[in-house]
Amino acid sequence: MTTSTFMLVANGIAALFVLALIAAVITVAVLYVIDVRQTRHAVRRNYPVIGRLRYVFENLGEFFRQYFFAMDREEMPFNRAERAWVYRAAKGVDSTVAFGSSKDLRPAGTVIFVNTAYPTLDEDAAQPREVTIGADCAVPYRTRAIFNISGMSYGAVSRPAVLALSNGARMAGVWMNTGEGGLSPFHLEGGADIVFQIGTAKYGVRDEQGGLSDAKLREVAAHETVRMFELKLSQGAKPGKGGILPAAKVTAEIAAIRGIPVGEASISPNRHPEINNERDLLDMINRIRDVTGKPVGFKAVIGSLGWLEKLFLEIHARGLESAPDFITVDGGDGGTGAAPMSLIDNVGLVLRESLPQTVDLLKRYGLRDRTKIIASGKLITPSEVAWAICAGADFVTSARGFMFALGCIQALQCNKNTCPTGVTTHDKRLQRGLDPADKAERVRRYAENMHHELGVIAHSCGAAEPRRLKRMHCRIVQANGTSVPLNELYPDVQALTVPGLDEQQRAGG
Repeated sequence: MTTSTFMLVANGIAALFVLALIAAVITVAVLYVIDVRQTRHAVRRNYPVIGRLRYVFENLGEFFRQYFFAMDREEMPFNRAERAWVYRAAKGVDSTVAFGSSKDLRPAGTVIFVNTAYPTLDEDAAQPREVTIGADCAVPYRTRAIFNISGMSYGAVSRPAVLALSNGARMAGVWMNTGEGGLSPFHLEGGADIVFQIGTAKYGVRDEQGGLSDAKLREVAAHETVRMFELKLSQGAKPGKGGILPAAKVTAEIAAIRGIPVGEASISPNRHPEINNERDLLDMINRIRDVTGKPVGFKAVIGSLGWLEKLFLEIHARGLESAPDFITVDGGDGGTGAAPMSLIDNVGLVLRESLPQTVDLLKRYGLRDRTKIIASGKLITPSEVAWAICAGADFVTSARGFMFALGCIQALQCNKNTCPTGVTTHDKRLQRGLDPADKAERVRRYAENMHHELGVIAHSCGAAEPRRLKRMHCRIVQANGTSVPLNELYPDVQALTVPGLDEQQRAGG
């Protein structure tokens, strides 16, 4: 390079630097004027320009705490140790740890499984027994799967995410719940068993007035892979409030699937308008079952138990064939859906309390064999799923566990269309990072490793397979530091004498 050429380049760089400096000074000056004149933010008014850094640090704080400052067991809603197990299980890498547990086993509520002196040998281990849901239906559903995918609507989660989940579920032999957003082609493309969820807005099966359409129910039920229907009364994220889909996520495709206007925020009613009491609920369940011929149940966060008792009494008045084929008990401590903090934090019983109480109530009314129980709510690791089985669940479903399997990093951007991993966004640039084929394998491995680890816990307790785990197999740490068997906290109940309840039914489940 000649001296003259070098000088030209140097002068050009200097000129660009000066221009950049002038632009920076002008920008700072403009921001200064804006900040001192605005009246909404006291920090910016008192500390112009510099005060804006507060919002940057507030936003970055979530990520710095997650990666640099929080201990492995500190974070909420899921700590690093829990997420790390899911990531390892989904990737199929070694999930063993060394040098002892980092989990504090002393806090009240900690679950400890009771190992036996004579664990189940590998040659004596058995596959999970097959369970039939809706034995009296025209098309009952039979499955061995214990751990399944909970409701995540297409629209709330992205197209590549639904494709990965549906293909992974098929490969693992587990079912996938559609969530309340209707049945998309991507649910069907994977070929997995599908549980179609009917939310309060009746997306996918609604008539022009927003009510339930028998004709559209038949269309959905005509798909062989649609195995069951779940009537959603409430969910953990927002008990007592309907679903929220931001306008940015209501594309033409999603609007067509749901039957709603394009580009408008979709807010579901906070309950089914036509269900006012236990009689209406049973009417709706039996209507859907009669139209589709397939098992029907409902999903609810449990608050008080009184409404369930009224429901069970009404079942006996009508006959056991009127009972729901399953009940999904959701925890009241939040889920994948966006919701007001006042509901996520404060409304509804957590699963630790509501699940055993619901199981016992079914036994008390002689309905435990008739109605299966699905547990849902922050159950993403083998210990949590095994506890739910001990408490009486027939099945467990998880949404956030499978989101982690897809690559979710708990960025807490689910409701902003800015998910950095492509799971909950419709931004094509961000979706590009989620390869459906690769993530389907992760979904498969996560489900398969979950079932394997459940077997490991069961065998340690002397049970040949996970569904043989009982309440006596786990203990719960109390406030005084000692543990108590779960079957002492929730002892076996005797069935009530209810008109129409014969001796065999009173024996309970």
